[in-house]
Amino acid sequence: MPVAIFLTDEGRLPSLWGLFDMYAGPWSSRLSDHSVAILLLTYSGLVLTATWSGWLLWQARKAGAVLNLGLLPLEAVFWIGFALPVPWLFGIARATLVCLAWPEVTGSRGTRARTGTDRPPR
Repeated sequence: MPVAIFLTDEGRLPSLWGLFDMYAGPWSSRLSDHSVAILLLTYSGLVLTATWSGWLLWQARKAGAVLNLGLLPLEAVFWIGFALPVPWLFGIARATLVCLAWPEVTGSRGTRARTGTDRPPR
């Protein structure tokens, strides 16, 4: 949101220590400032939704896992459009962790694992 506000106020994207403009990917060079600001706000909403899906996943809800994985391709469109290099690494880690949590959220580990009766006898 701060980048969108800066863009609408200043008419340019902010730069990171003068090295490069933030969110300056293909979209910023091809679209108007107004359109880029709208896309930045849309991306903010998408990130907030991904955060909410993470909370649902933390609560071991299958809907959180499904939503979290479903949002990744949409987020990837923004990562490409804004030329964001780092989120790709977080996206790979996120997909891996959701897949590892999948048996827990779907209940496919079986009843023995959930009740703790699979412990070896003493």
